[in-house]
Amino acid sequence: MKPIDSDVQLLQALADPTRLAIVRELAGQPEVCACNLTDCCGVRQPTVSHHLKVLREAGVVLAERRGTWIYYRLDPTAADRLATVARELVPGGLIPVAALRERRPAVPSAARPS
Repeated sequence: MKPIDSDVQLLQALADPTRLAIVRELAGQPEVCACNLTDCCGVRQPTVSHHLKVLREAGVVLAERRGTWIYYRLDPTAADRLATVARELVPGGLIPVAALRERRPAVPSAARPS
């Protein structure tokens, strides 16, 4: 079986509405106990645990066990990875707006709307 590309795994993890809700909840706080994530996404604890596992495997969240509780926080590198993927999708890379205007073909005056 072919291993899943890490970018694909990242995007798949974020594509699920429940996982995205968890990530948004974590983005607003330094860390959250797994037991407190059921309210943000309206699912039960076993489902939250499953989604956290997927996010952890994709490198989106980091986990720290403290006794019987596990606290989660966003992996600071996840946003950078996502930004890199997004930049790769822009044709020609990020081009300043002024350069794009210069590249635009001139519209003949007869073709311009009055």
